[in-house]
Amino acid sequence: MATSKYVDTASIIQVIGCVFKSPQLLDQTDKYILTDDDFPDQFHKIVFGTIFKLHELGAQTISLNGMGDYLSSRPTSEKIYIKEKGDEWVSKAVENATLSSFDYYYNRLKKMTLLRAYEAYGIDVSDIYDPDTLDIKRRQLQEDQLDNTDLIGLAEKIQNKLDIITATYVDGSWGEAFKAGDGVMDLIEELEQSPEVGIPLYGPLINTVTRGARLKKFYLRSAPTGVGKTRTLVADCCTIGCNRMYDETFGWIRNGTAEPVLYITTEQELSEIQTMMLAFLANVNEEHILNGKYEGDERDRVMEAARLLEASPIYIEVLPDFSLQDVENKIKKNIRDHDIKYVTFDYIHTSLKILEEISKKSGGVKLREDSILFMLSIRLKDLCNKYGVFILSATQLNGDYVMSETPDQNLLRGAKAIADKIDVGMILLPVTTDDIEKLGQILASNAFDRPTLKLSIYKNRRGRYKSIYLWCKADLGTCRVQPMFATTYTYEIIQINNLKINTVEPSAF
Repeated sequence: MATSKYVDTASIIQVIGCVFKSPQLLDQTDKYILTDDDFPDQFHKIVFGTIFKLHELGAQTISLNGMGDYLSSRPTSEKIYIKEKGDEWVSKAVENATLSSFDYYYNRLKKMTLLRAYEAYGIDVSDIYDPDTLDIKRRQLQEDQLDNTDLIGLAEKIQNKLDIITATYVDGSWGEAFKAGDGVMDLIEELEQSPEVGIPLYGPLINTVTRGARLKKFYLRSAPTGVGKTRTLVADCCTIGCNRMYDETFGWIRNGTAEPVLYITTEQELSEIQTMMLAFLANVNEEHILNGKYEGDERDRVMEAARLLEASPIYIEVLPDFSLQDVENKIKKNIRDHDIKYVTFDYIHTSLKILEEISKKSGGVKLREDSILFMLSIRLKDLCNKYGVFILSATQLNGDYVMSETPDQNLLRGAKAIADKIDVGMILLPVTTDDIEKLGQILASNAFDRPTLKLSIYKNRRGRYKSIYLWCKADLGTCRVQPMFATTYTYEIIQINNLKINTVEPSAF
């Protein structure tokens, strides 16, 4: 294997010397992450690895004798260490090491690791840093830029190069700007024939606000724990994927078309999602299904719901620990295998696998949770555009929701920036005593039942309704949350009609 030119010997000497002097640096894993990959030479791997293992085994100070004792039971490593005059090399490294300069040399070492990683994949990064250049001015400029760019910035520079290549030669998007009037007449006619609406979501009024589940769009419906994130996602998934459901007034009713839909669950097991789906479709409280104790014709309805599920194009993927790539791979697989166009993802949060994935991509740099969640939301929106699918997801809320008078993206736990990439942003909240008092005049008319949940619409691209509440009657046992009326955030009634989206079953002929 050819030796890489991206090796900074001075940084290696300083880092190993400092860690020998102060092995406690290895305990600061929130700040420093050192691995074998940072030391391309086998001898340096052995020296660093010995120090690391001695400290891991409890040594608070490192000595040459201690290193010798450790290596004595590892003859292959000991042979290399002796051949390279290890004691002499380590002594000089410790003598030259300056603890006050550790951060500088650590960062430079990690940058070299990153450059070697790109080089190993055949990516030329010599325009960013080329230690072999004979041009003194160019070399000095590159050195200055390398020192003044952090690890993430360095990775972004290289990624920008790849994005330009992809955009130019793969996506074909690195072309001329469009003229504003190009195709505008065709667009008008197209919208007259097929208005900008999607497959219906569950419940009255919600399709008026959102225009249904539109392809290439990303909707987010957040809620506190226990208020109904998963259950409302299940309801929408079944509304999209099943063409019949039970209505308490009319019995089994047609429910549009059965569209292929994927449900990705990150916390519940398959059987937990299945019983919620049965409860929703049959309009039977899930407790009755779980206990196997039914009333009236409930069991018959549940059995019919089971037959509906068996025939439906609803697919469930269980991802208890996932990376960004896992999510994309599952969506791509189901598009390929099942022609999926609609995705419900339960729900946006960090996982150990995501943390490991981001750490590797950033060369060991630890990112804040808000940055990681923002990256996940970007990936989901990119998937909407790339594959032409609709994605509905959710997040938890932070504690500020209790006092908020305008529930918006500032309540999203971990990162309000998640909302930057969504097309519709909603927050589901419990109704408070104060809410009921402020709705007094509206409820006094007896036109509506007393609401139990409220849905805040804080973002709505291409929609006229935002900064409003939809007041809902909820039965979480059957996963049914039905909006009844709308108000502003100041509790003024809004006249809003219930948009009916008609879908047609495909003909067999």
